[in-house]
Amino acid sequence: MCDADDHDGNPPLPLNGILLDTGAMGGSASKPGASVASRALALLGAFDGEHRRLTLSELAERAGLPLSTAHRLVGELVAWGALTRTSGGDYVVGRRVWDLGLLAPAQTGLRELASPYLHDLYGATLATVNLAVRDGTEALYLDRLRGNASVPIVNTVGSRLPLHATGVGKVLLAHAPVDVQQQVMESLTRVTPHTITQPGLLRRQLARVLRDDYATTVEEMSLGSCSVAVPIRNGIRVVAALGLVVPSLRTERPRMVSALQVAARSIGRLLQETSPG
Repeated sequence: MCDADDHDGNPPLPLNGILLDTGAMGGSASKPGASVASRALALLGAFDGEHRRLTLSELAERAGLPLSTAHRLVGELVAWGALTRTSGGDYVVGRRVWDLGLLAPAQTGLRELASPYLHDLYGATLATVNLAVRDGTEALYLDRLRGNASVPIVNTVGSRLPLHATGVGKVLLAHAPVDVQQQVMESLTRVTPHTITQPGLLRRQLARVLRDDYATTVEEMSLGSCSVAVPIRNGIRVVAALGLVVPSLRTERPRMVSALQVAARSIGRLLQETSPG
């Protein structure tokens, strides 16, 4: 049996079709008349960095949907590959969603162009290598090669981390518009005891990033982890950041910065060569 708000008097189109109810289109996910698309997207939107695994009831609650509606749509999302059911019975985002995300033109081109240089950096340093872009007030990780050193790594490909607490994030924040910087300064979340949460101190660090053309962190995102990162430019515009995560920056920082800058310049040249016009 379906909920009254599932159909609104009209049968919905199947999920592998247009994903729309034939009833009214407006309203929130839980309102009568909301499209099947909006409900399915609400279920996918229930996942975030702090909610990577959800039970059916948690999905329904976070999406604002009746349990029976969530059950029906989750089944179709699992069948299509947008969600995966784990052995424990909860749900995670499916591989097919990530595969679609990789088709986004800007990120796909950058990731493919940068990939050989990430491998070169890994071969030269044996450290974890990260490629990230700014997505609003977060650093979105497009690629990562995990290093040999035993250091805590909190990011995965596709994850988002705070700009103010990561090396790649500080690079991107230093080159972000003023309104983005202000928004970040207003909510400096403490992740570890070493996270910078004083706006004045962070602004001074960002000024050094612009002066030195690289950023560092020391146990600001995870204890036992340090990072160093540099900007990747397409012309004069910073479009991404390239970073290394290591146990310490005490002795190898100049060598790591130099290796990162060589790789970043090479990626930047390729971006210019492949840019339209």
